[in-house]
Amino acid sequence: MNFKSCLIILAGLYEVSSSRVLELSDKFIEVSSDGMWFIKFYAPWCAHCRRLEPVWAHVAQSLYNSPIKVAKVDCTRFTTVATHFKIRAYPTLMFIKGDFQHEYNGEREKEDMVNYALRMSQPAIQKVSHADSLGYLKETHPVFFGYIGKQQGPLWESFSLHAQKYQPHTWFYTFSHDIIKQEVSPPNETSVFVYKEGDIFFFEAKEVIDNDESLNVTLDKWINSERFGFFPKITRANINDLLDTEKYLVIVVVSENKLNEITQIEQDFKDMVEGIVKKKKGDLNHHFQFGWMGNPDVANSIVMTELTVPNLLVLNSTTNHHHLPDDDPVLMTPEAVLIFLDQIHTQTAPTYGGNGWPVRFYRGFYEARTTLTNMWRGNPVLTALVFGLPLGFLSLICYSVCCADILDAEEDEVLETHEKKD
Repeated sequence: MNFKSCLIILAGLYEVSSSRVLELSDKFIEVSSDGMWFIKFYAPWCAHCRRLEPVWAHVAQSLYNSPIKVAKVDCTRFTTVATHFKIRAYPTLMFIKGDFQHEYNGEREKEDMVNYALRMSQPAIQKVSHADSLGYLKETHPVFFGYIGKQQGPLWESFSLHAQKYQPHTWFYTFSHDIIKQEVSPPNETSVFVYKEGDIFFFEAKEVIDNDESLNVTLDKWINSERFGFFPKITRANINDLLDTEKYLVIVVVSENKLNEITQIEQDFKDMVEGIVKKKKGDLNHHFQFGWMGNPDVANSIVMTELTVPNLLVLNSTTNHHHLPDDDPVLMTPEAVLIFLDQIHTQTAPTYGGNGWPVRFYRGFYEARTTLTNMWRGNPVLTALVFGLPLGFLSLICYSVCCADILDAEEDEVLETHEKKD
C-alpha cells in the first residue's frame, strides 16, 4: 500500500473507541481494493442493525490480529458508498478482497461470521504439504473438499473454478498421492473427494471426464449437494441452500427456548434420528439431506398448519411437496423412520403441498393470518391502531356515501309529493 493510500485511510476512517470496528466514510471507495475488508453497511434507525452491533464488535475483536479489517458504514450519511456497493437492505455484510466482493448471507452469530471471514481471507485452494496436516483438517473442518494428483487437466480446471465459486461456503485443498496414501486409496490418478465428519466420498466422473462442459455441470451439482454435514441445524438463512442440493430434506422439528434448550422428549427423538443418519449415512446420503430445526414457525409456514413437537418433516426440493409421518413421531422407532423414508424414495408415501394455485392461494392466506396473529400477540394496542383506524375511516366513508344516497332519495320523494299537490 503506498503513502497516498495510507493518508486516505487515516482521513477516511477512524477506530471506534469502544471496539475494534472501523468507521468508514465516502473516501473508502478509493481504497476498497487495498487489503481485505469485512464491512457492515447499516442505517442508524434499523433495529436489526442495532441488534447486530454488539456481535459485530466481538467479530472485530476476534479478527483484530488478522489481516482482515472489520468496519462499518453509515449509509444514511455516506450515500455514495451505499450506491457504489449497490446496498439495497440493512444491514448488509460484505467481504471485500481486491476486486472480489461477496455478500454474507449466513448466520449472524460471532463464530459463523469469524469462520467465514477467515475462510475468505485464504486462497480458494490451499496446498497440504505435510501428512500431519490432514489430521488437523479433520479436527477443525467437519466438511472439506480435496483434489489428489497433478494440477493440470480438465478435472483440475473444473475443481479450481468451483473452488472459487463455493469458497464462501466451504474449504478446498489439494494433496499429493504421497500425502494422502495412508488415509485413502484414490480411484484414479486425479480424483476429487469430500470429507464429511469422518467419512470420505469420491466424485465419480468416469463417464464425463472427456467432456469439459458436462464435467463442470456434474462437479458443480456434486459439490453443491455434498457441502453440508450429515445433520446440520436448519434455519431461515440456510434452508434454501439445503433445498438446492436437490435431495429430500429430512427435518427434525423441535422447539428451542431462549437459552437454546429443548425438552428431553425432543432431545431423545432428535438423537434417535441422528443415530440413524450416522449408522446409515452411506446408504441415505445419496438421496436424503438430514438436519434439525429449532424454530417450529419455519416448519409451520411450510406445511401451513401448527405442527406438534417433536416432529419429522420431509421436503421434496424439486416439487415443493412435503411428507409427514402418519404415526405419532414420538412413538416412531428407527425401523419405522427407515420405512417412512423408503416410502418417500419409492414415491408411495402421501404427499402434501406443491405449487398448484389452490396451495399458493391458501399459503398467502395462511401467512397473512399468521402475521396478523403474531402482531396481535406482540402488541395488541398497536395492531388495533394499525388496522382499526383504516377500517374505521373506510366505514365512515361508506356510511357517508350510503346516507347521502338515502337523503337525496328522500328529498326527491318530498319534491314529487309537493308537485302532485300543486
